[in-house]
Amino acid sequence: MTDISSARILILATDGYERSELRIPLEELRKKGATVKIASLKAGEIKSWDEKDWGDTVPVDLTVADVRLDDFDALVIPGGQINPDILRTDEKAVQVVKDFIASGKTVAAICHGPWLLVEADALRGRTATSYHSIRTDVKNAGATWVDKEVVTDKGIITSRSPKDLQAFVAKIVEEVQEGRHERRAA
Repeated sequence: MTDISSARILILATDGYERSELRIPLEELRKKGATVKIASLKAGEIKSWDEKDWGDTVPVDLTVADVRLDDFDALVIPGGQINPDILRTDEKAVQVVKDFIASGKTVAAICHGPWLLVEADALRGRTATSYHSIRTDVKNAGATWVDKEVVTDKGIITSRSPKDLQAFVAKIVEEVQEGRHERRAA
């Protein structure tokens, strides 16, 4: 068990992440005392997509090549259409997801973020949700798709959209505090 005030959380994102889906978990988890780092495909800054156009940027703390599983208690994957679509084509980013899944640590993905869970073959036999437009992708990956604001299956958290962020963040806190979960490797 890890108290959220001492938790170390990794957000995996690149250019095109949905602004609210990165910013709200980042800010809310930090308010609760967690150390939150952002990993991306490149060093420097990454640019958000803010509903209908490009938004602001956030600094990157480390590249996916530098991620060490032992340094973190949980992984958060924001959505937006662009962000997870780019990340799922990068072998190192997908490996980070697979490593977190295999470890039993909390993994949380919102909106289109479950595309990375699909790519990592982490949803087979699980219940999950996502943005409605990728429902078929989630089902084809072997999951039972449900239309709920937040779904948890053995420490894998999924949510539908920015309107579900409050429940999403609350569930991240709860699952991190529960500790590692027994599950099959991706």
